[in-house]
Amino acid sequence: MDRKQAAKRVAIVGAGTSGLAACKHLLARGFRPAVFEAGASLGGQWTRTLATTRLQSPTTGYRFSDFPWPDGADAFPRHDQVVEYLAAYARRFGVHECVRFRSKVVAAEYVGGADTAGDAGEELWAGNGEAFGGDGAGRWRLAVRHGDSDATQAYEFDFLILCIGRFSGVPNIPAFPPGAGPDAFRGRVLHSMEFSDMEDADAAALVKGRRVAVVGSGKSAYDIAAECADANGAELPCTMVCRSPQWLLHDVNVWGKLNLGCLFMNRFAQLMVRKPGAGLVSSILATLLTPLAWLISKVTEAYYKKAIPMREYGMEPDIGFAGSLSSCKIGMLPDAFYDKVSSGSVVIRRSGAFSFCEDGLVLDGGRVVAADLVILATGFRGDQKLRDMFVSPRVKDIVAGSSDTTVPLYRECVHPRIPQMAVIGYSESLTNIYTIEMMAKWVARLLDGAFRLPSVRRMEQSVEEWGRYMRRSNGERFRRSCLGAVNIWYNDELCRDMGCDPRRKKGLLAEWFQPYGAVDYADIQ
Repeated sequence: MDRKQAAKRVAIVGAGTSGLAACKHLLARGFRPAVFEAGASLGGQWTRTLATTRLQSPTTGYRFSDFPWPDGADAFPRHDQVVEYLAAYARRFGVHECVRFRSKVVAAEYVGGADTAGDAGEELWAGNGEAFGGDGAGRWRLAVRHGDSDATQAYEFDFLILCIGRFSGVPNIPAFPPGAGPDAFRGRVLHSMEFSDMEDADAAALVKGRRVAVVGSGKSAYDIAAECADANGAELPCTMVCRSPQWLLHDVNVWGKLNLGCLFMNRFAQLMVRKPGAGLVSSILATLLTPLAWLISKVTEAYYKKAIPMREYGMEPDIGFAGSLSSCKIGMLPDAFYDKVSSGSVVIRRSGAFSFCEDGLVLDGGRVVAADLVILATGFRGDQKLRDMFVSPRVKDIVAGSSDTTVPLYRECVHPRIPQMAVIGYSESLTNIYTIEMMAKWVARLLDGAFRLPSVRRMEQSVEEWGRYMRRSNGERFRRSCLGAVNIWYNDELCRDMGCDPRRKKGLLAEWFQPYGAVDYADIQ
C-alpha cells in the first residue's frame, strides 16, 4: 500500500461480527477505518438476545481463522460468552480503538459524482474497477446521530462498508384483513426483536403468569417458547403457532459419531451440487451424483426423525434435509425442548395462517388460541433496512433488488452499479462468521489494490447466475442468498480473485473428504 492509499478514509457501519472482521483486516493492510456502532458495546445482535440463547454452531466452526476460542470453552457457548469472544478479538487486533459507540448512521449519500453506474454496463465499477474509483470519484457523506442527541453530524469518506446484518432493525409484521389485526386483540403484541431487546429480568417478568402465544417456525420461536415454558410450566402452557416446521437438531453428529460436516460440508459433497459458474462438466457430474446426494439426505433425515419426536407432534419438516442446508433453514433445538412439549408446558399448533380476535389468535378452521401476550417471531425485513440507509431514490431503488431477484451483490459483497461501497454479512451461511471473515479479507484486498473488479456487465451476469442458483436451491427463501451448500465453491471464487490457491488442505483425501472451515484460510490475511 502506498501513502496515497493509506490516506483514504474508510467508514464501517456496525460493530457486530462483520464490522469487527472488516476493521481487523483493513487495519492489517494499513487503513485506519472509522467504525460507527449504534449500541454501547461490540457484538451486534449477540448483545440483544434471549437469556438462554446459545451458539447454534460448535466453536470448531464458529470462529475467526486466526483467533481460537479459549481453552475450556463450551461446545455451544452462551450468548454472553460469544460477546466476550468477539470483544477479546477486538482487543487483540486493535479494533476497539476504531469504534465510535452510540453513533447511529441515519443516512448515507454519495456526493461529488454519479451515485450509480450508467445503463451501458460496459464501464468499469467506480470508473476504473478499483475500490476508490478513478478521476472524478465522489465521496460518501454520512449523517450520524451521537448518543442521545437528536442532531446529526456529517462525515465524509472515500469508501463505505455496510455491516448492518439483516436480522435486526426492521421487523417483519404480517398483514391482516381489516378488523383482524393486533388492534382487535385486548392483550399485548410485540415482535421477537422487542422481546430480545429487553433486559433478562424484564423479559422474564413479562411472560410470568401470562398465557403466551408465539408465532413462528424458526429458531427464535423455539427459544422464546422454551423460555416461556420455563417461566410458567404446564399450568400456563406456551402455545407455539407454526406454519412450516424447520429442521431443528439436538446434535450435529448422526448415527453416533459421524459429523454432519463430513456428509455435507466437504469438497466431495459439493460435487453433488450444481454450482453457479462452475461450467457444464460440473453440472453433468452433479446430475450423475443426484442419487447419492438423495441417499445421504434421506439417511440423515431418518436418523433425526428417529432421535427427535418431531413426527409425534406434527413438526416433521416439509423440506428435505439437504434442501434445508442449501436454504439455511436449519438450527439447534433449545435444551430439552420436546421434553417441555411432552410435559405440556409447550403446546404446538400447526396453522397455515392466523389472525387476531379479542381473546387471542384465530387459526385455520376457526380454532382460537386464548392468550394474554402474543410474540411474533416472524423474521425481519432486511431489504428495507438496507434501503433505509440511503438518501438517493435511485440507490434505494436498486440496492436490494426486487421481490423477484436476490439482493444483487457481486461476490455477495459489491453492488455492480453503486460505487465505492461494499456490504459484508448480508448473505447467509451455516456458520456465518466463517463466511463473513472471507468476505472481509476479499474487501480488504480490493481496497488495497490487490485486484480489480470486472466490468459492470460481467458482474451483473455473475449476479444473475448466482440468483438462478439461489432460486433453484433456496425456494421461497431465495432472497436470503444462502451459501450453505456452496460455501467452499464461493470461497474458491474469492480465493481466485485474491490470487490465492483455493485448495487449502494437505493431501488428496483431506482435500476432498475433510470438512472445510475458517482455519483452512488462516494464512490469507
